[in-house]
Amino acid sequence: MPVQYPLLEELLSSARVVVLPMRVKFRGILERETLLLRGPLGWGEFGAFPEYGDAEASRWLAAAIEAGWHGFPEPLRTRIPVNATVPAITADRVPDILDRFGRVDAVKVKVAERGQTLDDDAARVAAVRAALPGAAIRVDANGGWDVPTAVAAVTRLAAVGLEYAEQPVPEIEGLAEVRRRLRAAGVPVLIAADESVRKEDDPLKVARAGAADLLVVKVAPLGGVRRALELVAEAGMPAVVSSALDTSVGIRAGLALAAALPELPYACGLGTVSLLEADVIGTPLVADDGAITLRDAVADEGLLEQYAAPAERRDWWLARLRRAYAHLPAPV
Repeated sequence: MPVQYPLLEELLSSARVVVLPMRVKFRGILERETLLLRGPLGWGEFGAFPEYGDAEASRWLAAAIEAGWHGFPEPLRTRIPVNATVPAITADRVPDILDRFGRVDAVKVKVAERGQTLDDDAARVAAVRAALPGAAIRVDANGGWDVPTAVAAVTRLAAVGLEYAEQPVPEIEGLAEVRRRLRAAGVPVLIAADESVRKEDDPLKVARAGAADLLVVKVAPLGGVRRALELVAEAGMPAVVSSALDTSVGIRAGLALAAALPELPYACGLGTVSLLEADVIGTPLVADDGAITLRDAVADEGLLEQYAAPAERRDWWLARLRRAYAHLPAPV
């Protein structure tokens, strides 16, 4: 069925911009700005981070339009296992962060933060293991290491037991080299590709290069649930569904992807609403006993008003929406 976009005026008239306080610094920010759109089939979220260019942001807009105007594929499951996310905090703060997620079976730990050391990372990971002896632990470097550093870091962190290391280096060739060296050294840690999937013109380069064991897929940067499903099918690799620090509206799209995948072998990184101090729906989409139950995310008018962005920030987001709309791919 051909993809059709609503008129720009319809998007602008439905747009609501909010600023949500966060419980802890994540991606270097303490407030999350995002734009929400209300379509005939529900709400969508256009929350591309400010540093992203208009062409890249247009994929996030396409995902928001899919959610509000086209809806989601039929689900194959209604309970989605999720991991806790531990930002690049000091080790003593780990128990408090984990408490906010409730019972979980998997934890993603941010590492390779600028200004921190491998000792900081090791202490943080060790604190997670001490708090949750039986949990699967995965680390996410966001491409923050070079190849030799990544190999040394993953080897050291593997001592507590790692499920996988996500994007240890920025380039696909580097990922392949890290993976090769770890295997040669007998370090049993899988490599996951995130930025190398969503920031590449051709996301399938990772699969062809043998650069990773699994893919981390996010609905918004890939342009929607259906496009993400196509990518996973074409790559022929296991996938982990993750989020981009979304409100419950954006998390709903991630849950739709996780619910529609033929196989879901790993807990998903869709528990990040717990990092926000506030949300846009009355009952946020957060984990209960290690999973989130699939349900709709309807923005609450009172919360939209309470956390409405100042006029200048609203204007900034509306101007960005106009520019991103101009970059939407032609209907096919």
